Amino acid sequence: MAVKLPSSPTEPDERRVWFVPKPLTSQQRRGTCRPETNQHFLRFVDNLERVSKFSSSEHTWPSLITALIAGQDLSSEQTWWAMDTIMAGDASDAQIAGFLVALRAKGESVEELTGLVEAMLANARPIDIPGETLDIVGTGGDRHNTVNISSMAALVCAGAGAKVVKHGNRAASSSSGSADVIEALGVRLDLPVDRVARSAVEAGITFCFAQVFHPSMRFAAVARRDMGVATAFNFMGPLTNPSRPSASAIGVADERLAPLIAGVLAARGVRALVFRGGDGLDELTTTGTSTVWEVRNGTVERSTVDPMDLGIPRATLDDLRGGDAAANAAVVLSVLAGDRGPVRDAVLLNAAAALVALDPAAEGTLTERLRAGLRRAEESVDSGQARKALDRWVEVTQ
Repeated sequence: MAVKLPSSPTEPDERRVWFVPKPLTSQQRRGTCRPETNQHFLRFVDNLERVSKFSSSEHTWPSLITALIAGQDLSSEQTWWAMDTIMAGDASDAQIAGFLVALRAKGESVEELTGLVEAMLANARPIDIPGETLDIVGTGGDRHNTVNISSMAALVCAGAGAKVVKHGNRAASSSSGSADVIEALGVRLDLPVDRVARSAVEAGITFCFAQVFHPSMRFAAVARRDMGVATAFNFMGPLTNPSRPSASAIGVADERLAPLIAGVLAARGVRALVFRGGDGLDELTTTGTSTVWEVRNGTVERSTVDPMDLGIPRATLDDLRGGDAAANAAVVLSVLAGDRGPVRDAVLLNAAAALVALDPAAEGTLTERLRAGLRRAEESVDSGQARKALDRWVEVTQ
């Protein structure tokens, strides 16, 4: 039975385990039951069944919005219907705006977000990448304009042998988003789906450009633009990677949302580390401590990470400031070349977190596992493997 996660986190030094809905199996989550079966067909059939199930007369915009205004939580089936209707282009701008604002005003629950995410993924362009995969991403919105730490951490993880499938977009609240800096490094983004998948296999890293893989989001564009306020759509990007990765490392700027995002990942059977810096960064910060929500085996456990316990000295936010795409790309190259300093420290720490999320068999405390991840991350950079991963990526996408 699901237990609703708190709408705001508990004290930073408190540890808790939250139980969430029974996770989907890997077969259910990836939309396939047998390797020899056509996966796209199975996903199509599954979507038809779900549409039939959730298209009853009880689901109407007035009933959903009225419930939200009254402070009532919706079921995942109700939010699935709402998102699927939006993605099909069958909702008016007024209906979309009313639903999103009412949901935000009430405060999203894990079950509501799970329904939204599953419907958005059902409407995404499918991509099948074999094996264990990893996504490293942040929600954005921290307003600190740092360098692209998660993009650099992704390259470090690829150099360490992980198969990384990033999912992102251009900058929304900073000078350079993940897509901007990756493009500035020479990686082509305008690739067909099959070449995006091939890049993951041949280079060990690839990028799912959100505007390519979620074309149905265009139906909500006008309502979102005219509202001019943050809604659930603003933080769903890290949860809707179309490749459905096995593990995720997700930085969250909004303290209230972090445990909710962790709960959604647990409900979907994804291994993950979700974190927020005490300074507000959507990264594991090196300026102080970070709060971490670790998702394993359908539970969420909260803890605190202090980089000084890992031998990483304190930095300042100014040490991590970024610039435009060209400037941030230059920083990427310097870090991959072995330059030491605060940026490298932050990149290695976040890469270590991602490697921890990817390894379900690792034992020990989170600090002990992060220490082992740091050693792998350092080796990836110092051996030149991280830079080789970038070079392969550029070559494969040309």
